[in-house]
Amino acid sequence: MTALDLSSPVAVVGTGTMGQGIAQVALVAGHPVRLHDTAPGRAREAADAIGARLDRLVEKNRLSGADRDAARERLLPAESLTDLADCALVVEAVVERLDVKQRLFAELEAIVADDCLLATNTSSLSVTAIGAALANPGRFVGLHFFNPAPLLPLVEVVSGFATDVTSATRAYELAGAWGKAPVACADTPGFIVNRIARPFYAEAFAVYEAQAADPATIDAVLRESGGFRMGAFELTDLIGQDVNESVTRSVWEAFFQDARFSPSLAQRRLVESGRLGRKTGRGWYDHRDGAERPEPHTAEPAGPPAYVVAEGDLGPASDLLALIREAGIPVREEDEDHGTRLVLPSGGQLVLADGQTSVEFRDVVYFDLALDYRRATRIALSASQDTSPRTLAEATGLFQALGKKVSLIGDVPGMIVARTVARIIDLAHDAVAKGVATEEDVDTAMQLGVNYPLGPFEWSQRLGRNWAYALLDDLHLRDPGGRYAPSLALYRHAYASDKREGGS
Repeated sequence: MTALDLSSPVAVVGTGTMGQGIAQVALVAGHPVRLHDTAPGRAREAADAIGARLDRLVEKNRLSGADRDAARERLLPAESLTDLADCALVVEAVVERLDVKQRLFAELEAIVADDCLLATNTSSLSVTAIGAALANPGRFVGLHFFNPAPLLPLVEVVSGFATDVTSATRAYELAGAWGKAPVACADTPGFIVNRIARPFYAEAFAVYEAQAADPATIDAVLRESGGFRMGAFELTDLIGQDVNESVTRSVWEAFFQDARFSPSLAQRRLVESGRLGRKTGRGWYDHRDGAERPEPHTAEPAGPPAYVVAEGDLGPASDLLALIREAGIPVREEDEDHGTRLVLPSGGQLVLADGQTSVEFRDVVYFDLALDYRRATRIALSASQDTSPRTLAEATGLFQALGKKVSLIGDVPGMIVARTVARIIDLAHDAVAKGVATEEDVDTAMQLGVNYPLGPFEWSQRLGRNWAYALLDDLHLRDPGGRYAPSLALYRHAYASDKREGGS
């Protein structure tokens, strides 16, 4: 059963990219749609633009000509807010200013019927604060679509402090009826996606600021080892550096400048310089015509080790043992209670990134986390200035023998993929513990909203319940500013696991 009958008119106020996209979604679903914009003639221009997109859907055989014609008949520009009086739902997609949105909804409340559902598409403002301008905030809800709205399936259905359960349920059912994948979310800074996604950008920028690797190398490792569709630098160039930084700064300020959400100084300088990404021709990368894309660091070929000694099962990297054997390199296995590592013929050790640094140990090379070691095409290694050249060469040659490109980065704790995934897992546990969303909705949101290869809880289960906590705890000891302090929720998760497994 849908929240609204298809004969019920839906209104969209604000006819920019998001407003047009939301209107198209409602229109294709079968509703009469009214478009309103304060700028004269803008609603008519938006209706024409939507009509042109419907034509393209017909050309691609995604919509029949008859359905296109019927949709056009249902789409009407509205010159005045009073033309929206009979609408059952009004979705706002105007400028991200609290005063503008509050004033709009106060005007709408005096026009529409008492049972009309009012919704905002805000991505950065508090749904509770916007709804505070209403005499009846119980019927007010957030419907956060992702751009482009007709294509991306995720909709965050956000309940403000005063939102009635029935209103949130209607909005959730309606999004599902429109063919979207709705997730329920409490009104928290960044909602689900923009809250939990911050480390994906922040950790890449932090590794860059530490001069451990350049943007092209970090992006390549995130893609080819971490399984992310795009790296953080190329993605923020696509989004727009100003837009991405604004979201980060908004979440950081809304959380009272919590260190876990701190913006990047390097990104701030990029914005100040006007290098905003693709839209200005330059960002982290040069996108101007004829510009060459920088190549990631890739190590020169090295010979494989004659053998390796495996102490322990390597935990999340256990698949490596089979790959090494398949490459014809002998593996000697030894049971060790004090760690999981590979010992090379040099006597040096190869260890999965754990939040510690190579310089702390004698002759240790760290290797980064991979989503799937068999399918990964690149692996990052880190070492200190004291690491034996022979050990580094053997470590490089080992992964090259497995068919991987090798990127050497600086000696940063947690490397690139490992620290990023650990922080995403931590923020996800923290959000669920604070009632923001369910584990299932968090995983759905992160996979559909930002195309992560796994949801945070799927990742947590795969890596082991204690993995993220142990890595962040080590990282926090080395960088005690609060950015890497594991949340209480993650601590409880890891501690409960230890108790069930016989720990004390």
